[in-house]
Amino acid sequence: MKKKSSSVFEKICNFLTFLTVIVLVLLPIVAVGGQAYVAKYNTEVEKLKSDVNKQLKKNQSLGMKINELASLDSLESVAKSMGLAYNNDNIKNIGD
Repeated sequence: MKKKSSSVFEKICNFLTFLTVIVLVLLPIVAVGGQAYVAKYNTEVEKLKSDVNKQLKKNQSLGMKINELASLDSLESVAKSMGLAYNNDNIKNIGD
């Protein structure tokens, strides 16, 4: 009877030893893999931030160009070049 209980105990010890070795081997692999995964997505986030900043600068530049083209001086010069008369009485402001 003692041999049977000690062999069960030995099997449990061997299984726990094997499980511990597997965990100790896999833990660093999983940690490094996780760090690589995070680094990959951090790189993508930085690239997207850069793209967003470029688009914001482009939008700002286009907004400034719109304001320049919509200025009164610009409208008058375009009207004159097309042979149109600029009549201030025909201008109505909306939303002020």
